[in-house]
Amino acid sequence: MPEKIVISPVTRIEGHANVTIFVDDEGKVVDTHLNVNQFRGFEKFSEGRPFYEMLLITQRICGICPVSHHLASAKACDAVAGVKPPRTAALLRELLHMGQLIQSHSMHFFHLAGPDLLLGFDADPAIRNMAGIVQANPELALKAVALRRYGQEIIATLGEKRVHPRFAVVGGVNHALSAKERDNILKDADRMIGYIQEGIAIAKEWLEQNQDIVEKFANFRSGYMGLVHEGNGLEMYDGDIRLIDADGNLLNQFHPKDYLRYIGEHVEEWSYLKFPFYRPLGWPDGAYRVAPLARLNVADRIDTPLANEEFKKFKALTDGPVHQSLYYHYARLIEDLYGVERVKQILDDPDILSTDIVAESKGLTGEGVGCVEAPRGVLIHHYKTDERGLLTKVNLIVSTGHNNWAMNKAVNTVAKAFVDGKKLTEGMLNRVEAAIRCYDPCLSCSTHALGQMPLIVDLRSVDGTLLDQRKRS
Repeated sequence: MPEKIVISPVTRIEGHANVTIFVDDEGKVVDTHLNVNQFRGFEKFSEGRPFYEMLLITQRICGICPVSHHLASAKACDAVAGVKPPRTAALLRELLHMGQLIQSHSMHFFHLAGPDLLLGFDADPAIRNMAGIVQANPELALKAVALRRYGQEIIATLGEKRVHPRFAVVGGVNHALSAKERDNILKDADRMIGYIQEGIAIAKEWLEQNQDIVEKFANFRSGYMGLVHEGNGLEMYDGDIRLIDADGNLLNQFHPKDYLRYIGEHVEEWSYLKFPFYRPLGWPDGAYRVAPLARLNVADRIDTPLANEEFKKFKALTDGPVHQSLYYHYARLIEDLYGVERVKQILDDPDILSTDIVAESKGLTGEGVGCVEAPRGVLIHHYKTDERGLLTKVNLIVSTGHNNWAMNKAVNTVAKAFVDGKKLTEGMLNRVEAAIRCYDPCLSCSTHALGQMPLIVDLRSVDGTLLDQRKRS
């Protein structure tokens, strides 16, 4: 039997996970598992609730990306109610979404992934964190905090609070934006753009100076999936789902309401997190990646000027998709830049202060699918109701779940490239964790069960000897 090395818990991510690394007698890695060991039952315990409660219920899945669930749920509820929100309501929802994108992407690069890049994979864990960045570069740390605060203040302005906002309602939003609120958001936008551009410069410099690491660090071919709008522009709030293969060829493009025809979910006994895949190719050939790297790989342009110029440089990196996982950090900052530019575009729209913000339903359809690009990838909410509007079935395919195969692949390739079981160092194991951090997983959002949950109960003595075990699968 191979020996096991266990990383528990994986740090600087949202949620709980362990990594199990299996090594042979020579200390070489033979296999790995990313074990996601938490369970959230939102799909099941939501059944029987009125559908319109889901806008507030499902955002409680997570405190990091509640806005994404709030808006995907709102879009699904709009469809259940057979109603299309007015244009101003759609703009205000997208503005809320950009606040979420900015705060999440900024936090991840500077607070979670940044310590590895700025301080080094092998730095002392006592300083390889945000506190270490404060010590090494206090000015940069303050800018990082300001960026996240800017995104959170957009959320609070619209949704009354920074976490778990109350803003979207079935058919629109619950209040209009004032001129004062608009101006308060706009006044700091250009400064935030400058901060993000500094982050982009840092990321690009690191990537250019460490190409030897970049090329061997979770560099693997895959398909990619993301939302696009007309002309295949980068899209975060609406649009079609687009899939390309590892060479950049189009596999499919479809409306989110048709997702069940094209997306299946594979289950492994060692994880509560399912593995989505593209049905026509089957499992595992149909595995793909989502989130910033994927979105830039499937898009042909970005409809804001500064982000589009950086996007062109990203596209020039290679002929075809960019596969190296460490480029997720660069792609994430390009999207961050897009987010602030898009805030400015939305707030300059002449309809943004309109009070035409909600449309009324004239009858229930009984079913609805809502889809947005959460910071971590494509997020799908699917609700079915009875004639009274009570939920009979809920299905959530959550962003991080789409990347489950990719995270496991990244862990495996990095462990095999960098981990030596006979000369083990903390820095080696940190590289394995850093492979997961490329994907910025939100595991609380993503863990859902298919069928009966497995249960293992171990009875051990004081010294840890296994005395008995009972399993339910």
